[in-house]
Amino acid sequence: MAEAAITTYGLSKRYQKARHFALRDLELNIKPGEIYGFLGPNGAGKTTTIRLLMNFIVPTRGQARILGLDTLTQSVQVKDKVGYLAGEVELYPKMNGRQLLAYLSDLRPPPISGYVNVLCRRFKVELNQRISSLSRGNRQKLGIVQAFMNHPEVLILDEPTAGLDPLMQEEFFDLVRETKERGATIFLSSHNLTEVQKVCDRVGIIRAGRLIKEQDIGDIVASSVQVFNIAFAKPVPEAQLRTIAGLKLILNSQHHATIKVRGDLRPLFRVLAKHQVRALDRQESDLEEEFLKFYRGQS
Repeated sequence: MAEAAITTYGLSKRYQKARHFALRDLELNIKPGEIYGFLGPNGAGKTTTIRLLMNFIVPTRGQARILGLDTLTQSVQVKDKVGYLAGEVELYPKMNGRQLLAYLSDLRPPPISGYVNVLCRRFKVELNQRISSLSRGNRQKLGIVQAFMNHPEVLILDEPTAGLDPLMQEEFFDLVRETKERGATIFLSSHNLTEVQKVCDRVGIIRAGRLIKEQDIGDIVASSVQVFNIAFAKPVPEAQLRTIAGLKLILNSQHHATIKVRGDLRPLFRVLAKHQVRALDRQESDLEEEFLKFYRGQS
């Protein structure tokens, strides 16, 4: 059995003079090749966790390992295998993008010739402008390129889509999927519920410094409310549909209904099989309410 890509054991951090722990007894076991979404509202402990993994701060107690390496005592070896993107991208302000990427490539040469240029074209990176004069979105794109360009075995990304426009967000999601396909592990911190739904295999939800829930995205989707827009050849079989447990029926017209259903879909399809259905459109599952109940302390 392959060793976990990222593990933590009782990882905790209490800042000096703070009354409460910023992170308490975190236990993570993230598999190789997994895209793990680390979710929580601002101040929940996401960035503290990432700083501990990167050995930017020292834990009050506990331990973390990346690819079997201790993040505290083997920090140099860890950083050689990790691509990192900070939540607030800070780059050398007097350099331009081309100079920065050339400098980083000299420190740690990318394994594939020309890959840096490919990434820059994909993200339309501004290479000739001073970094200090770049917009937040353009700095973010430069940060993404430097994180991915060395084909790291593990990527640790703190709010990676912050400042990106929708087209660049989709390009980022495509890059994440491609990176997973080559076997890399991605730890993605976010409070954006939509983005984890799109790319993550599993999520951990953190609140007030504690990990309160871990679940596969597929399991969350299966238990979430699903929405169908259905057009019938004849009037909507309202009475039959209302007998289905967990179903909410919204009549839009005599022949058209919107149906919201949680859980097992078989009872719905048994009813539909008895009627002539002209069109059935399933809306993409929206996991926002499923996550928000954890954010609000309803679990």
